[in-house]
Amino acid sequence: MNHAIAAAGLSCVYPDGTRALDGVSLTIAEGERVALLGANGAGKSTLLLTLVDLLPFAGAVTVFGAPLNRDTRRQARRCVGLVFQNPDDQLFSPTLYDDVAFGPRQMGLEEADTATRVERALRAVELWDARAKNAFHLSFGQKKRAALATVLSMDARALALDEPTSGLDPRARREMIALLAALPATLIIATHDFALAAALCPRSVALNGGRVAADGPTAAIISDGNLLDRLGLA
Repeated sequence: MNHAIAAAGLSCVYPDGTRALDGVSLTIAEGERVALLGANGAGKSTLLLTLVDLLPFAGAVTVFGAPLNRDTRRQARRCVGLVFQNPDDQLFSPTLYDDVAFGPRQMGLEEADTATRVERALRAVELWDARAKNAFHLSFGQKKRAALATVLSMDARALALDEPTSGLDPRARREMIALLAALPATLIIATHDFALAAALCPRSVALNGGRVAADGPTAAIISDGNLLDRLGLA
């Protein structure tokens, strides 16, 4: 089995002394879809950030077989596309086209290749017709899809998504779930949305206090009332 992500003894301590991750070990196979479940502060977002070396960590992480370190972080970020919970953290260019083109341009691609990737990504999230708009003029649901397009244009082999359905109305939420279901990439989804986890992720990893509290079939985890109560999710 080829691993997309492998973490061993992963720990992360914030400058104020908060231990956000405490010895997390897990592997995610290439093509697998895994939900990260847990209450606020459980370590879900921190785990996603460490997987692309956006936070300092102790322990070991490998990304598609390559150890993650200062020398390999750039390649790791090409392989694992991180989508932030707040799309305003990801959209900053004058036009949506430029937002989605930013990554390919940073990779040094020719403009013709960049244009092909941008069109493909924006069509995938049904925003091609909005390519000349500034993200400020998009709805929140459109911004969420636009943020996803910024990593699709990088041809990332895995996507790490932080609460992709949070703040969405019911229709936009259904559209996001359908969009993610159609993607071929490995998915790692931090979420409070049990319906999303059940629909997309056969496996879930539950975090509590920066540690792995459970790792198994999503259906079993979200139906275990005692576990959810201990995790603060009931």
